[in-house]
Amino acid sequence: MTARKHLTLAAIVLFGACGDVMLSRGMKEVGNLSLSNWTQVFPSLLNPWVLFGIVLLIGFMSCYLTALSWADLTFVLPATAVGYILMALMARFFLHEQVSVRRWVGILLIVAGVGFVTGGPSLTEHPPAEPQTGRDA
Repeated sequence: MTARKHLTLAAIVLFGACGDVMLSRGMKEVGNLSLSNWTQVFPSLLNPWVLFGIVLLIGFMSCYLTALSWADLTFVLPATAVGYILMALMARFFLHEQVSVRRWVGILLIVAGVGFVTGGPSLTEHPPAEPQTGRDA
């Protein structure tokens, strides 16, 4: 795998984790939203944390689409599982959330499990297509 592909996967992890954390921070400032006050969704988009989170998640989606153009979903998604660790660390130290030992063990089990999947090829090998003869069979 090339350095560019490694950077794309790293960007997916970074943009996804940071974007989710920024959205969480912003929505904690906005407060509870429900169907009864759904009109508050639009003003919440003006919160700088929410706005920055959306920008980061647009970057995440761009990199994700790029990765899916050269690799299978079953490779890309597990390859970016380290984002769970980054997100938990950011939630703990940036959002000051309590992350229990049980959650840490769960996160590590998920990352270890998907690590087995990333050992395969980035693109599933397909048998070569039979050449067209120009005649109907």
